Amino acid sequence: MCLHDVPAPAKINLFLHVVGRREDGYHLLQTAFQFLDLADTLHFDLRTDGRIVLQDATAGVKHDDNLVVRAARNLQAACGTTLGADIRLEKRIPMGGGLGGGSSDAASTLIALNRLWNAGLDRQALMRLGLVLGADVPVFLFGDNAFAEGVGEKLQALVLPPRVYLVLRPGVSIPTVEIFSAKDLTRDSERIIMAFFSEMTKTNEGNISEFGRNDLETVAFSRYPAVRQVAEWMSEEGFPVRMSGSGSCLFGEFHDLDKAVLAERKFAAKMRAVQFPGNGEAAPVETYVCRGLSEHPLKQWVV
Repeated sequence: MCLHDVPAPAKINLFLHVVGRREDGYHLLQTAFQFLDLADTLHFDLRTDGRIVLQDATAGVKHDDNLVVRAARNLQAACGTTLGADIRLEKRIPMGGGLGGGSSDAASTLIALNRLWNAGLDRQALMRLGLVLGADVPVFLFGDNAFAEGVGEKLQALVLPPRVYLVLRPGVSIPTVEIFSAKDLTRDSERIIMAFFSEMTKTNEGNISEFGRNDLETVAFSRYPAVRQVAEWMSEEGFPVRMSGSGSCLFGEFHDLDKAVLAERKFAAKMRAVQFPGNGEAAPVETYVCRGLSEHPLKQWVV
């Protein structure tokens, strides 16, 4: 038995406000998640010996530390199964870009193995398992674009108008913990009311991502000049720009695909000759044209 070609979509944060900090050090957020059609792909083959074997493991991440492996083992423990799986992961979502690739991979692993093993866990049970793995994992299990609060686990579904996004990744990866541990990070943004943001999304006019800001940008820009430079380029060309999550990916919002493709070609040509230092060697800027999804592609796999 197997489940192949299982998608794990990327996300962007349309805005991200840091509104406080808990005693345990976790930050309290308000944000809006939008799923994208940029996705990793996972393949699962059933094992009867209980082993979890991840092939094509992520470079620089130990096998047992990979979120995919941890998700599979957490599900094994939760449902008491003696089954295992061979898992193959095809990465397309850049690491360290703020697009939630690792969290999405973990969520799709929980969803797929819940089905492959006939574990029978419902959505809420899977979301509880996901939160142990990371604050972004629950939204991929939730199934809808969402307004999020708390550490990211308090979710309310959002209906977002159709949009296309040009995503640019400067040639650097940004560790999330570095940004959230920075002393100069704003941690007292004023809370907003979800209904106010939701009302704004009911019209197809304007750019949704111009709402609010990303409080993490100032810290990321100060530490990673390449990210700041690409953001400045986009702004100079007249495209409102926003960083997703803790970076390094930046995005611009468009109402139709043709305009996004034209912008992508323009930036790709401009940046082809420009390289930034990343991980000790030259790393070019990567560009992606992505459609926003109305819901997670595996939403109907869970009840």
